[in-house]
Amino acid sequence: MRDKTLLELSRALAAKEFSCLELTQAYLKQIETRNPILNAFISVTKELALETASAADTRRAKGEALPLLGIPISHKDILCTQGVKTTCGSKILHNFIAPYSATVVKRFEQAGMILLGKTNLDEFAMGSSNENSFYGPVKNPWDMERVPGGSSGGSAVAVAARMTPAATGTDTGGSIRQPAALTNTTGLKPTYGRVSRFGLVAFASSLDQAGPITATAEDAALLMNVMAGFDEKDSTSVDIPVPDYTQDLSKALKGKVIGIPKIFFKDLEPTMALRIEAVISAYQKMGAVVKDIDLPNVSFSVPVYYVIAPAECSSNLARYDGVRFGYRAKAPKDLYDLYTRTRAEGFGPEVKRRIMIGTYVLSSGYYDAYYLKAQKVRQLIRQDFQKAFETVDIILGPTTPTPAFKLGDKIQDPISMYLSDIYTIAVNLAGLPAISIPAGFIGHLPVGVQMIANYFKEDRLLNFAHQYQQVTDWHKKRPKETS
Repeated sequence: MRDKTLLELSRALAAKEFSCLELTQAYLKQIETRNPILNAFISVTKELALETASAADTRRAKGEALPLLGIPISHKDILCTQGVKTTCGSKILHNFIAPYSATVVKRFEQAGMILLGKTNLDEFAMGSSNENSFYGPVKNPWDMERVPGGSSGGSAVAVAARMTPAATGTDTGGSIRQPAALTNTTGLKPTYGRVSRFGLVAFASSLDQAGPITATAEDAALLMNVMAGFDEKDSTSVDIPVPDYTQDLSKALKGKVIGIPKIFFKDLEPTMALRIEAVISAYQKMGAVVKDIDLPNVSFSVPVYYVIAPAECSSNLARYDGVRFGYRAKAPKDLYDLYTRTRAEGFGPEVKRRIMIGTYVLSSGYYDAYYLKAQKVRQLIRQDFQKAFETVDIILGPTTPTPAFKLGDKIQDPISMYLSDIYTIAVNLAGLPAISIPAGFIGHLPVGVQMIANYFKEDRLLNFAHQYQQVTDWHKKRPKETS
């Protein structure tokens, strides 16, 4: 039953092939077996899951028929979950029990989904490899010596290793799409403002966006039907109607125009380029038209991102001082000592690095030179995309420059690590929606293809992704369960 999609699970539960409790027990058993090896979960909510599953069986017996009622899900441990430990992968929040739930978490509870646990991540979502967690690195189930991608690596691995049928992630610069590509899963980053950010512990407030990680595009559509929508508690939430994301999945692609940015293929490894060209060819066979496009300012995305994101991070993380919640340094001499030692002991190296960079670019004398200039270039990047979408329906390219690299290969080289997100960062700077879907393998390692659409066109992305998954079976491939 663990190999079924969300839609298949929903139908099986409706047909009483198995109960919600039996389904939940199967996933908990898989977590018990696989998590000690893969380290995808920080905490497992076993008792809560079993209790909720029994309640879901009762609700189904009474005739309730919500599509996702009684189906398990896991949440990235950066989404507050009432009564459950919410650590953000950091020592500084190792003992924090959230007093409320994020809107995303609440909406899945209202849909009747069962929480299995909270997944591992790069500390405060800062990283591209999931090696920056206080709880240790997550391992890629396709090759235990390689990274799963970050920062939502725990969620992606949990789905890939069938420890959960679906999971939430967050994407600040590629942190849903990049791990999805490296683990052979489907990851959707919605338009900024499409999914509530209330209760999502902030890293970079103008960039962070929650989204689904699933086995298929159809599953992602089912989750988006629950996640998306206006939230008055979130000042960045956009109040526009939410479509049924499953409605247009089977729409024909004949005549649709795919934009191919030349810059995405500059210096791309030949083996990766071949995989993307195969995807393009598949779309052409479905009747789509391919067109070369220019995105002249996208080449500045990485430096722009690593000015803006650290600046926002330095402000957002100022609240972690040992006074109100979280880790507190022992026996401080005075308030200054409490602040400095708590933050020095509680934050990891990557978080400290970004706080320091952010504080620098926001400081007097450097704000105009760095932060203000980065914001101006950000607008140019946004304008590039808007011009492109005047003539194309989606933009297609690689999700990552390479397949998964080995654990430890880049941890001491931050610049090389940052370049792992070279194809994904521009999307967050512009606030656009994008999806990564399985696109085949290079050797034994999976790779993904990324598609980008105009604002609030998630349904178009899901349509393109679903149609590709109807003519290929890459998304059905499973990693071997080796110890």
